Amino acid sequence: MVVSEIDPSLKYSPLVQQLADSRRTEGIALPKSNLGINEVDAATEQAQKASFTDSLKTFITDVDNQQKEATELSEAFIKGEGVDLHDVMISAEKAKTTFTLMLELRNKFLDVYKETLRMQV
Repeated sequence: MVVSEIDPSLKYSPLVQQLADSRRTEGIALPKSNLGINEVDAATEQAQKASFTDSLKTFITDVDNQQKEATELSEAFIKGEGVDLHDVMISAEKAKTTFTLMLELRNKFLDVYKETLRMQV
């Protein structure tokens, strides 16, 4: 199933929102520029670098927030503050899944880095 539009009334993670925004702007023509090819490439590269860095920081912040939320719900459940067990378990699983994804991404980045070091110039 392919979803062409996401529902703007729902709250999505920043990465999903960024993907949706990029899909909306794919068909828009870029304005003409007086910059040379090398200057345009450098500007594009810097913009991509900044957006990747921002996306990575946002993702790490989201993972941290998921962990904190799961901890808070667990502590509230233990104290008997009226938190449902299924909410605690769902929150814990979300935190576990996002953390596992972050670890897998880290492992892939390390693999790519090691492979780059093995390259002969």
